[in-house]
Amino acid sequence: MVRKFFGTDGVRGRANQYPINAEMTLKLGAAAGRYFRRDGNQHRVVIGKDTRRSGYMLENALTAGLTSTGMNVFLLGPIPTPGVGLLTRSMRADLGIMISASHNPYYDNGIKLFGPDGYKLNDQAEAEIEELLEHDIDRASVKNIGKAKRIDDGLGRYVERVKSTFPSGLRLDGIKIVVDCANGASYKSAPEVLWELGADVIPIGVNPDGFNINKDCGSTNTKAIKEAVLLNKADLGICLDGDADRVILIDEFGVEGDGDQILAALASRWAAQGILTGGTLVSTVMSNLGLERYLKSKSVKLLRTSVGDRYVVEAMRKGGYNLGGEQSGHIVMTDHSTTGDGIVAALQFLSIMKKENTPASLLLHQFEAYPQKLLNIGYSPNKDPLKVDSVQKTINRLEKKLFSIGRVLIRKSGTEPLIRIMAECEDEALLNSVIDEIAEKIKLESGND
Repeated sequence: MVRKFFGTDGVRGRANQYPINAEMTLKLGAAAGRYFRRDGNQHRVVIGKDTRRSGYMLENALTAGLTSTGMNVFLLGPIPTPGVGLLTRSMRADLGIMISASHNPYYDNGIKLFGPDGYKLNDQAEAEIEELLEHDIDRASVKNIGKAKRIDDGLGRYVERVKSTFPSGLRLDGIKIVVDCANGASYKSAPEVLWELGADVIPIGVNPDGFNINKDCGSTNTKAIKEAVLLNKADLGICLDGDADRVILIDEFGVEGDGDQILAALASRWAAQGILTGGTLVSTVMSNLGLERYLKSKSVKLLRTSVGDRYVVEAMRKGGYNLGGEQSGHIVMTDHSTTGDGIVAALQFLSIMKKENTPASLLLHQFEAYPQKLLNIGYSPNKDPLKVDSVQKTINRLEKKLFSIGRVLIRKSGTEPLIRIMAECEDEALLNSVIDEIAEKIKLESGND
């Protein structure tokens, strides 16, 4: 079944505009409630959110839709996305919902759905919920309408779970950490976790006002945290995004380490300890070729998936693997969480720093990344340039040119009329030449002026 409403990570768009408006969100809540309420008994759903002003509107609309189908709703308030996955499972809920647009600006918002096992819904489940949206949704009888209740200790339960992932007997005494919470969902939990484990914590991005989430801060804008690390002579910077499911780390010199470098540090050590299941790391087609070569030198296999942390998790579950993630900073450790968790990933990195008594600068730069270039090209929905024979011939010829020293990845966006081109190569001049030629050919056949 083809999904029309859901994207690669739930439903996302401009807040208060279709489909992220009150009317459609209410209907989505009713459809999801009907999908999970398969018998006459009342069921439960937990809802978390980040700090966007529009979260109030969407939370109320979802609650109305869900209770109309007999679901009892438990409202968690601002909490990281992985906290919703955790509490969905631990509270024996039938459904979990996170209201967040992750690293996007305040004027966007989104809705992510989790099944009773705490994992994000698969494509099939989302397509079936979309099918329900096409029809009138069966409502509960008056006596079976659900109730709504706020849960006060949800965040505390998540904090305790996160702390438990840090090795017992280890403390963070003597380590100075700057943590950037992006004025988002982790503004309370991340500093608290680090402080309770003994770190000297300097928090930034912890004053949300409903509109400043990810503004000049967070994992997609690391300028502020780099400056804070250098100013405070910190040992590490932890940079989270708006819903704290991804992380970028900053070493003591203010140099950034992305998800690929974090995964390299974790995978190599887990493999050496014999705890990397299947001797395999799962990542996406976007991960740097330098990571692949590094892992090969450590006898670790790299399994690539489509772009999106949900596809990483699906491959991990199918193969029984326990470590995966994305270059963007989603780090998934199924021994600890059902989805990416930026705070847990940072703690695992910190445990290596403590055990090996090694500075972040050495651990965050495990391999030399290949030069990588990304381009997005718009095209007319009425004309697909990737189906043009001359475009395919150009791509095939240039792929052969990069054989053994690089690669080209070309894919359509799942949400916009864009063709995304990624290329990487040992020779940066050749890289630029190849990607420019492909881009020009696609533009010529794109149907756009």
